[in-house]
Amino acid sequence: MGLVPDTANHPLSMLTAAEVERAAAICRATGKVPEGALFAHLVLAEPDKVVLAGWSPGDPIDRCVRAQIVPGPELALIEALVSVTRGEVLEWRVVEGERPTLLFTESAHAVAAVRANPEFRAALARRGITDVDNVQVDPWPAGTFGYAAEVGRRIARCISFVREYPEDNGYARPIEGLVVHVDLGRNEVIEVIDHGAVALPAQHARYFAADHEPLRSDIKPLHITQPEGPSFTVEGNLVEWQKWSVRVTFDPYEGLVLHQLAYDGRSVAHRLSMSEMVVPYGDPGEMHGFKNAFDAGEWGLGRMTQSLTLGCDCLGEIFYFDAVLGSERGRAWTITNAICMHEEDYDILWKHVDLMGGTSEVRRSRRLVISHIATVGTYEYGFYRYLSQDRTVQLEEKPTGILSVGAMEPGSTREWGNEVAPGVYAPFHQHMFCARLDLDVDGAVNRVYEVEAEVVPPGDGNPWANAFRARTTLLESETAARRVVNAATSRSWRVVNEGVHNGMGRPVGYKLIPTMSTPTLLADPSSSVGQRAGFARHNLWVTPYAPDEMRAAGDYPNQSAGGDGLPRWTAADRDLVDTDVVLWYGFGITHLPRPEDWPVMPVEYTGFLLSPVGFFDRNPALDLPPSTGGVCH
Repeated sequence: MGLVPDTANHPLSMLTAAEVERAAAICRATGKVPEGALFAHLVLAEPDKVVLAGWSPGDPIDRCVRAQIVPGPELALIEALVSVTRGEVLEWRVVEGERPTLLFTESAHAVAAVRANPEFRAALARRGITDVDNVQVDPWPAGTFGYAAEVGRRIARCISFVREYPEDNGYARPIEGLVVHVDLGRNEVIEVIDHGAVALPAQHARYFAADHEPLRSDIKPLHITQPEGPSFTVEGNLVEWQKWSVRVTFDPYEGLVLHQLAYDGRSVAHRLSMSEMVVPYGDPGEMHGFKNAFDAGEWGLGRMTQSLTLGCDCLGEIFYFDAVLGSERGRAWTITNAICMHEEDYDILWKHVDLMGGTSEVRRSRRLVISHIATVGTYEYGFYRYLSQDRTVQLEEKPTGILSVGAMEPGSTREWGNEVAPGVYAPFHQHMFCARLDLDVDGAVNRVYEVEAEVVPPGDGNPWANAFRARTTLLESETAARRVVNAATSRSWRVVNEGVHNGMGRPVGYKLIPTMSTPTLLADPSSSVGQRAGFARHNLWVTPYAPDEMRAAGDYPNQSAGGDGLPRWTAADRDLVDTDVVLWYGFGITHLPRPEDWPVMPVEYTGFLLSPVGFFDRNPALDLPPSTGGVCH
């Protein structure tokens, strides 16, 4: 059953429905919110780390909400900071020339406007499509490409598909060659651009069980039970499990956020989140070249989160967190079962058979899984966070869903993608994630080292030509810390606290280990997406902690000119030695679609690992009891 506390018992407690609506009411009471204005977000204003460090249970809590208000169709936003505890507006400023995330209200109106447009209907008729009710219209973030329609407006580029019935998979039949520009603020169709018709693909692409009978009949029941209940405890949004403690929070853009992660009272991280992600397409044509969606900043991974279902999305003894967001009308909006948490068996943790002593010891691994799933456009993204008994922390992303496709002549070839079904073309593209890792390893004063294997040349000191050693490089400044993965040398990055030492007299630390696919952005830096998604040009960035540096592409990525976020911040080349550091890690998937990805794509996996290195004096999982009473050999 989902849990959202009625009142806040901690400064980082999730927002309540009452707090959301009170914040909107306080804004309106100023008389500065025009009739019809929309709220792009109402989000908890997280207290600064210094404030949190000084807070104790029982102390007063001043709960504050950040509101972003869209007053009308012009390029102006209101940014407000509201104390819902005191009923006061603490900050109020107008930001000119920026655009909010794409708003649900405006996007829904855009769909209706496109369907009703005479030019659009005429273009459909030229393709033999006369039933507009069966036409699916998808608004896309527009990006910035020099179209006149972009200037002074917030727009969407709309593409369309044909469904045979309401529940049909419309992506099987893309209406190729037709793009519609819509002014979202004014709900006006600006222009209908027809690049020429291509025949609709003939085949359907349905993925429902009824369309694939007979179904497999040899799958036996698999029951996961914990008769005594789970091993974790939950109080408000504080979770404790196997000496771990963490606060589970939720953000409309980042989705699931882990706060104040600690082990046995020792801090590991202040805040772990998915700061931004972008999906750039590699087809330079008019139908697909503009597709460069920033799924966090332009849509919102939290806003697009779906309710999860026991036995389907999550299996086992499940605990759910509900998430409360603010709707665009300033009302509380609850996503039931937004976050799923459970334990799972994860193979063996350690094992040894002593052939001489005649003993055998094995311990099974168990991990805590905290997850949510967002549907952004055609794709689903599963965001999974794992805490393990060996004190590792794993972040894993699981893309699935439906490819963004176009139509082509069956049997022809495309240089920029692959045919995945007769007449259905899927462009090459990437899914690029950027995690923000505010690590506090045994305290906030840390430094970062790059560690990799270094081959020693043959010679007097290496007579057998087999030697290699660890090369450690201190990352002293922001520009020096712009790094890329090197799998050949097993490159990783170690965050250490020089002021705290382990039993061997060495600084304690945690290291960031690339474990899966780690591409960087393939688009040229001069391209539109190359300028707007500068964060994706490197796998690692390191910055000193700054409370206003939260989003890797900046606060306003929608139709931005680019250069904001990490490229701008790190240009200052601030010092990183013995300070409060934040790591930004970029990873993802370069997707070259295949027929097996159609009509719905099996899950792919990408992510990374945070692992203790000298944080403990020995294997921290030695105290695990033997499985099944110690009879495993």
